[in-house]
Amino acid sequence: MATFKAIVIEKADSGTKAALTDFDEADLMEGDVTVAVDYSCLNYKDGLAVTGKAPVVRRFPMIAGIDFAGTVEKSDNPAWKPGDKVILNGWGCGESHLGAYAEKARVKGDWLVALPQGMSAHDAMAIGTAGYTAMLAVMALERHGLTPEQGPIAVTGAAGGVGSVAVAILAKRGFTVHAITGRAEEADYLKGLGAAEIVGRQELADKPRPLAKERWAGAVDVVGSTTLANLLSMTRYGGAVAACGLAGGMDLPGSVAPFILRGVCLYGIDSVMCPLPKRKEAWKRLAEQLDGQKLAAMTREIGLDEVIGVAPDILAGRVRGRIVVKVR
Repeated sequence: MATFKAIVIEKADSGTKAALTDFDEADLMEGDVTVAVDYSCLNYKDGLAVTGKAPVVRRFPMIAGIDFAGTVEKSDNPAWKPGDKVILNGWGCGESHLGAYAEKARVKGDWLVALPQGMSAHDAMAIGTAGYTAMLAVMALERHGLTPEQGPIAVTGAAGGVGSVAVAILAKRGFTVHAITGRAEEADYLKGLGAAEIVGRQELADKPRPLAKERWAGAVDVVGSTTLANLLSMTRYGGAVAACGLAGGMDLPGSVAPFILRGVCLYGIDSVMCPLPKRKEAWKRLAEQLDGQKLAAMTREIGLDEVIGVAPDILAGRVRGRIVVKVR
């Protein structure tokens, strides 16, 4: 069996250690499809895994990386054949199943989605789990019945990966988007993606009131904690918030008042174990509705050998938009 380059996380005396090394194909985990990985990307969860800042990794050794786009090399799954272009997001890759920061991956065919026609592997990972999660959040708000006429939509962590894609999608759908960020210097970038107004994150940093002045018809939140509690208290009657992140913490120091007095709904967005039909819908809509020029504007590319050095930046909020990782 051949070896290939991979970022492998091992246990260490001080926690964990990540290194770019040679990995033996014979040590790949069980799966009915082997994929030559072309591109991956750097998500917040990847940053946690590579730096060891949170217990994301559940087995060792672990190849990091939660998503990839690549080409099927071998398949025992009737749905896939060699040469097929595929995408994978989640399913425990990079956590409990050997992941995407490697030149090869072996996975279950049921985890894969076909690369949409007209979309390159590079662009698929410019979207990545962050953009796919953003689309799932938008889909939740639309299923709730929110329309542009009902008022503005807030997006927290707007200059990050999920936030950038959410701003671009919502703006194209005709919504008035209020981009909430702690980086005032990114105002022009966010307006270029379609944000109508820039809101400083300090406006949602105070202790939440049970009910604050109604401000937004809905929101996409990647922060959690105090920020999410404030969002809920400021959501208009009958509105909804889609929560998909915890950059600010896992707690929710709010009250039930928005739910029982304003009929606000809180939707949890899970991208890891999301059912296949919803995944396919999300990727179809991303291919149709995400402006290619805006995607390019929010994206930069690094090599596999740069991931370990860049990973701390995404945790520190120093990454704007999306980072594509060229694997091969």
